[in-house]
Amino acid sequence: MPDAAPAANLENLLEGLNEPQRAAVVHGEGPLLVLAGAGSGKTRVLTHRIAFLIRTGQVRPGEILAITFTNKAAQEMRERVGLLLGHSTKAMWVMTFHSACVRILRGEAPRLGYTRQFTIYDTADSKRLVKRCLDELGLDAKRFTPAAVLHQISDAKNKLRDPDAYRQLVGGYYEQTIAEVYALYQSQLHSMNAMDFDDLLNNVVSVLELFPEVRARYQASFRHVLVDEYQDTNHAQYRLLQLLAGDADGPQNLMVVGDDGQAIFGFRGADITNILNLQDDYPELETVKLEQNYRSTQTILSAANAIIAHNRGQIPKTLWTDQGDGDPVVVRELEDEHAEARYVVGEIERLVEEGVSRAEIAIFYRTNAQSRVLEDTLVRREIAYQVIGGTKFYERAEVKDAVAYLTILGNGQDVVSFTRVANSPRRGIGQTSLSRVINHAQTMGISVWEAAEDPAGIPGLGTAAIKAIGRFMDTMNGLKARMDDGIPVGDLLEAVLHESGYLEALEAERTIEAQGRMENLQELVEVAREFDHATAEDPDLEDTVDVFLQQISLVADADTRQDHSGMVTLMTLHNAKGLEYPIVYLIGCEEGVFPHSRSIDEGSLEEERRLMYVGITRAMRSLTLTHARRRAVFGGAPNYGLPSRFLAELPTDLVDRQGTASTWGAASVSAGAPRPRAMSSWSSGGGSFGGSGSSAGGDGGGSAGPAFRMGDDVVHAAFGEGVVTGVEGGGVVVVRFASDGSERKLMADYAPITKK
Repeated sequence: MPDAAPAANLENLLEGLNEPQRAAVVHGEGPLLVLAGAGSGKTRVLTHRIAFLIRTGQVRPGEILAITFTNKAAQEMRERVGLLLGHSTKAMWVMTFHSACVRILRGEAPRLGYTRQFTIYDTADSKRLVKRCLDELGLDAKRFTPAAVLHQISDAKNKLRDPDAYRQLVGGYYEQTIAEVYALYQSQLHSMNAMDFDDLLNNVVSVLELFPEVRARYQASFRHVLVDEYQDTNHAQYRLLQLLAGDADGPQNLMVVGDDGQAIFGFRGADITNILNLQDDYPELETVKLEQNYRSTQTILSAANAIIAHNRGQIPKTLWTDQGDGDPVVVRELEDEHAEARYVVGEIERLVEEGVSRAEIAIFYRTNAQSRVLEDTLVRREIAYQVIGGTKFYERAEVKDAVAYLTILGNGQDVVSFTRVANSPRRGIGQTSLSRVINHAQTMGISVWEAAEDPAGIPGLGTAAIKAIGRFMDTMNGLKARMDDGIPVGDLLEAVLHESGYLEALEAERTIEAQGRMENLQELVEVAREFDHATAEDPDLEDTVDVFLQQISLVADADTRQDHSGMVTLMTLHNAKGLEYPIVYLIGCEEGVFPHSRSIDEGSLEEERRLMYVGITRAMRSLTLTHARRRAVFGGAPNYGLPSRFLAELPTDLVDRQGTASTWGAASVSAGAPRPRAMSSWSSGGGSFGGSGSSAGGDGGGSAGPAFRMGDDVVHAAFGEGVVTGVEGGGVVVVRFASDGSERKLMADYAPITKK
């Protein structure tokens, strides 16, 4: 350490750091892993490390590369370092991966055949180009949707696989076809002097690997490379850092800060092995563990430690605090999701009456669709709330689309709803054609529905548009006939989603986002089922589409203005990372819900457990976990569920637990126990709600339902007459319907089907 650094200034810089934090800040040369547990002050360590390196004269500001994942985090880091140093930090490279790559490529892109003025394509641009490639190759954009294809291409790029490497690794028609699209897409990007976001990383990796002199120049320039949230890096980012941080025969001044316990973004391509195997790649690696937590009570931390200890793929650590034990973790079993919402909202009302600000309270859940019952309850109780990292349930695009379908069925004059659904999903009805339909309706003084029923009579419509509108209106008229016959709203909505092709389009996307949208639509059908049930019990309520739409409009438009007490915050667990709240409620702690059924099927339980760890460690002083004995699924029938295995992993001495004793314990999730379905899954057959696994479990609920055999003639409330063509495990029956020849998988216990 140079003598020039005034000792008083340095001591001032290091003041207030605990021993492990101080060790990380004053670390000498060589690779360093700072394993920063939740709430342990990692940003403080990063900023003080940068300030220390500059203050001691070890580097000039321009010789530092500090990588973050968001622009907001980069800006915060720059400001905090500036305050520590007392002068500008403009010369430092404190930025996101993509920003750093753009800066490098502005100088180096010509080496790869681009100009310095290359264009950067955002996701929307990339999807449009993929669509062009699909058209050029004559591929069906319904089977190979641009979103799904782009997702596969991005995943390949995250793993540094070019089209040839991807083609050699995959088998099967679907993946081989994507390899063909990938090759054309990449060729067209290059010909247009454009890069997508993934290319920014990959092209810098290529330049550094192909041109040793460039690599040597940047390694010499960046004498210290520091990375935040390292557990969220993918393979391409890892390789980039490896190339920038120096070769094995020189100093590898790479400092990474992260927590393997909070690696929850595997679905985005993050690779937890980057942090778990760092020692293998850097034998000289030093590790500093930050285990003192400044956020939560010891009881909350001990609960988190106990949960994460069940993961095999981890670097052991134990969070602790000197802030005292605090209250026990509360675990509550409720009858169903409505009782769960009433309990949580009732507790919030009690806390607010006691003087707690609503802004101190957060509710977390595993999937977006779970927010709906909560939102309805909060609105009824007039409690202001906000949804972070997402949209309020009735404002989500897919929910608004489904509502628009019902609206136009009931009101053929609604031009806005007609415009929204006519080409959603895409069915070859463009904006120009829509405008001609609307203008014709206005000119003739008829409804837009009536105009669309006779597309051949609309001036200026081409042959393709006439056919597309004709097919659309045939579907809509069939649905309207059933609405006019008075079938329940839930049945009608389910038929709308299937027969419009909306669900088929989402299934074809094969993305996590599309799965979430399907879960939200399932929840909307559940809203309709609840409405049907309520009208059956209330003679003053009509079970009609217009009454249903009026009811949900009142909820959707409820006034949630912010006042001095702030708003309760709702969000998924993935969006909760990095945040903290004094009071946290984590709902839906049941097998198949959390952990999600998909994780059980795919063997990614350890990531689900890390997600639980993240949720628990957001709480500062109060944590409540809830689970329901049953949760409504398709048809409004209860899905009896088991408590989440994660609840059984909580030490009994830390928990204030109220529930049915027989449902607790590890035995409840043993291999022999029936696995409950997720509340949010569509059957893989593209037919109906439901999922794999037994139709009942836990407390022995669920009726056996009628027994179906192959060849049975049946009637479905929405799809009409059909014949059973197959019977599968878990209460699934396969039915071919006469109306359109479609074959659908249905849950026998829950689907509205009866034998003829």
